[in-house]
Amino acid sequence: MKLFTGLILCSLVLGVHSYWLSFLGEAYEGAKDMWRAYSDMREANYKDSDKYFHARGNYEAARRGPGGVWAAEVISDARENVQRVTDLFKHGDSGHGLEDSKADQDANRWGRSGKDPNHFRPRGLPDKY
Repeated sequence: MKLFTGLILCSLVLGVHSYWLSFLGEAYEGAKDMWRAYSDMREANYKDSDKYFHARGNYEAARRGPGGVWAAEVISDARENVQRVTDLFKHGDSGHGLEDSKADQDANRWGRSGKDPNHFRPRGLPDKY
């Protein structure tokens, strides 16, 4: 009986441990996906392409699993919140950039939900992206 209880306990501990390792790995890979989308956006420097890159980064991260979804959400929210704070210092409480921030968050949610990021792809954006 003690052996059976010990085996059950070990399997539960290892299962939970395995879950967290998997989650952390997904989060790490998801963060890399987000960074790659950001780097591509900067490199492309293409007019009206930011929503596409927001959706693409979130989409690719979310495909990693729950850890990727978590990383994408944390990174997206942090980025938009930092931008809102810097806009507040630059422009005061004028609401400047609020509409764009909401549109970015819509694109983020679109990508995280598994919908095709090409919905936001602007015409003429090189195929490389």
